[in-house]
Amino acid sequence: MNTIDILQNVGNGILSQANKHQLVALQFAAQGFSKLADKYQSHAEEERDFAKQVFNRILDLGGNISYQSQEVFEVPTTALEWLRQDLEISKNGLKDLSPLIKAVSEDFVTYDLLKDYYKDEDDDLQWTQQQLDLIDFIGYQNWLTQQL
Repeated sequence: MNTIDILQNVGNGILSQANKHQLVALQFAAQGFSKLADKYQSHAEEERDFAKQVFNRILDLGGNISYQSQEVFEVPTTALEWLRQDLEISKNGLKDLSPLIKAVSEDFVTYDLLKDYYKDEDDDLQWTQQQLDLIDFIGYQNWLTQQL
């Protein structure tokens, strides 16, 4: 797989995640969990910015960008369900991203871009794990109260 193909796949994956986070933010806002809604709204915007950088890099390399269809996504109805699902998505995403970063290691600009995205996603994984640990420690209802 060449650099442009890698970037195309990563960029579309990031857009998919941004859309999921946007929907989750709407769900949490409708449920009254404004802190969670703000967190995921901000995350969606951050991901869109990364996608923009990835697609601009494709253009810089002389490639063409394309939007790929996304899979169906049922928005979880509870925060706990979402956190558990998001943790697995993050783990799998980081596992899939790692070899792609290595594959572009000779293109320093692309390497730095994907490495920065990896770091951001790792931070998000750590935050999600921290929230799940906090839920285990203080209880789900107490945690939900903090999200109002």
